Amino acid sequence: MDKRTLGGGLEVSAIGLGCMGMSTAFPPFPDKQEMVSLIRTAVDRGVTFFDTEQVYGPFTNEELVGEALEPVRDRVVIATKFGFDLEGAIGPGALDSRPDTIRRSVEESLKRLRTDRIDLLYQHRVDPNVPIEEVAGTIKELIEQGKVRHFGLSEAGVQTIRRAHAEQPVSALQSEYSLWWREPEAAILPTLEELGIGFVPFSPLGKGFLTGTIDRSTEFSNGDFRNTVPRFTDQEARESNLAFVELLTRIANEKDATPAQVALAWLLAQKPWVVPIPGTTKLHRLEENLAAADIELTPEEMREIEDAQIEARGARYTEAAQRMIDR
Repeated sequence: MDKRTLGGGLEVSAIGLGCMGMSTAFPPFPDKQEMVSLIRTAVDRGVTFFDTEQVYGPFTNEELVGEALEPVRDRVVIATKFGFDLEGAIGPGALDSRPDTIRRSVEESLKRLRTDRIDLLYQHRVDPNVPIEEVAGTIKELIEQGKVRHFGLSEAGVQTIRRAHAEQPVSALQSEYSLWWREPEAAILPTLEELGIGFVPFSPLGKGFLTGTIDRSTEFSNGDFRNTVPRFTDQEARESNLAFVELLTRIANEKDATPAQVALAWLLAQKPWVVPIPGTTKLHRLEENLAAADIELTPEEMREIEDAQIEARGARYTEAAQRMIDR
């Protein structure tokens, strides 16, 4: 697979693998050893970029990724995150980016990941109670100690990015970005380009919606994250948003591709430093997603997507989750 370079010279495969859904958010969850095998197959297919987090599970996702990648550790880039209170010191699930919490969480992540360094460490959500300069300074210390290689932010706003980058260069921003969530284009992407920071879109397939496998009547399992998301629970919004699928399907049919592949190819065409991390628990979906790296949309196809001017309906998070997004 082709490689792309994020900020700070961090080279990764053009498409990564988001591992969250293997153990959280999208039940039912497969057997752990099946997912170990899937991750190792991804490595064999050329994927070098794997995304996890201590809160996924919690903890079980890092353990899974650590076990899967231990035999090939020097061939891959592992990204994980910090930023939540998982011990009840502040309140279970509350934002917590205090320096001591960061240091402790890194030590615990290293053990679960079976490694001596974290290649890319993100702050999962901006903590309004801890100055971002303090957070960045803590990461700088961890980089100097060799425990972390690169610093990342997730769902951070422009001013936070600038302040953090001034203290410790930021290699990547991870935020939601896809055909049905294009807010980053207004201010985030120009800022990243100016500062030389890479962009890692999560939910690049709209939490599955852009694959064309979800329709008006699709029901999700108990505990599925999408049961709380207005964009899925509002039937009028779901009906309206099928326009995205129809557009992608039309272009996909002309290219002997799938809607998911067109959606990923569109993201890859935005900037050479954009690296999406679609998640899956199925081998055939993994292969489908990775094949998107070989699909090139023509200028006419890119224009057709723009000219459609489809706007997504429905909020992408609950109100409580929205309040954690830095502006």
